Amino acid sequence: MDYKEGAYKVRDLSLADAGRMRMEWAESRMPVLMRLREQYAREQPFKGYKIAGCLHVTKETGVLVETFAACGAEVAWSGCNPLSTNDEVAAALAKAGIEIYAWYGQNVEEFYWSIERTIDKPPHLTLDDGADLIFTVHNKFPHLADHIIGGSEETTTGVHRLRAMAADGKLLYPVFAVNDAETKWDFDNVYGTGQSTLDGILRASSVLLAGKNFVVAGYGHCGRGVAMRARGMGANVIVTEVKPTAALKATLEGCRVMTMDEAAEVGDIFVTATGMKDVIRGRHFVKMKDGAIVCNTGHYDVELNLQELAELSTDARVVRPDNREYTLENGKRVFVLADGRLVNLAAAEGHPSEVMDMSFANQFMAHLTLVRKHEAGEDLSPQVIDLPEALDQEIARIKLETMGIDIDALSEEQIAYATDYSAGT
Repeated sequence: MDYKEGAYKVRDLSLADAGRMRMEWAESRMPVLMRLREQYAREQPFKGYKIAGCLHVTKETGVLVETFAACGAEVAWSGCNPLSTNDEVAAALAKAGIEIYAWYGQNVEEFYWSIERTIDKPPHLTLDDGADLIFTVHNKFPHLADHIIGGSEETTTGVHRLRAMAADGKLLYPVFAVNDAETKWDFDNVYGTGQSTLDGILRASSVLLAGKNFVVAGYGHCGRGVAMRARGMGANVIVTEVKPTAALKATLEGCRVMTMDEAAEVGDIFVTATGMKDVIRGRHFVKMKDGAIVCNTGHYDVELNLQELAELSTDARVVRPDNREYTLENGKRVFVLADGRLVNLAAAEGHPSEVMDMSFANQFMAHLTLVRKHEAGEDLSPQVIDLPEALDQEIARIKLETMGIDIDALSEEQIAYATDYSAGT
């Protein structure tokens, strides 16, 4: 382990050149964020501000971190999941002078140690994926909130946690719900999660998806994306849900809908995408076919109750990277991918750069908005804030431009018609 106190702790600095090539590849696929970097590097809007980030250390995250730094920010970073850090990217960031504490395979103690190092020097802004940094500040270092202007949250699970916290009057500073921007949830969550989850499953198992009964637990944006891509690969998609409207959407979009108790008996591959704990429990594992593959693409590893699986097993062994075989007392084998962590990040590289381009453009603009409001003397109360609709559309417009796509615009007459409530037949 390479460690320099107050500067970085990464797996191996010699991996930096390989990480730099990964990041250069991502830059070539992230034109929106690169345009923002070019525009704001001249203005240096983040000069004098420190951003503490807790987000998956991928090649795309590396591009975001260096964009903040290029625009004047002091940045300190940690990973938001013990198994999602790319050690090559972490090394490249450390070599470039970014304060970073992240390596693949952290235990719980190391994970929170890393988060705490990023706030040794109090930050002005926090950037989260899953809210672990925000909760560390609130639960262990609440005095730091007086120094923090605001923050942002990247994922559905984190936004849910923060909204609950705000409703309880416990949130200490404003946080932008980046996840709830349309250019995030309807692209990153759907197309990003769909493709990267299948990528993780295939890297960890190398199985044929065509003809398999593919069970998706949860039909929100992430689950819908997974179902869409699995169906495209020829799988027979089964959906389990607790929300009637989501179950109805899945039915009308061609999926079979049933309970997990029913699905456990017929599924070949299982993916959880709910944000809820104990979605697949011991009673489900014992019903599964011999050779069933089980994984999770939700933020936390609580969706699969692996403790109950272990208690029902006579043996467990790693049969290939990110693939652990459990032999049950009934003789059947269940294969768990990435130990129940996010399979798309633990067993693959996470979302494609093209969708993270928009998500991270939203992150950049959320923090720019916070800085500008602070400098304008605006008093932002502790709350979860949505990004403006106009910003969403602007990011989408820039993305279309970089793809060489033009769209129509309303004429003055059409705009007037759209707001003319007296118009009728």
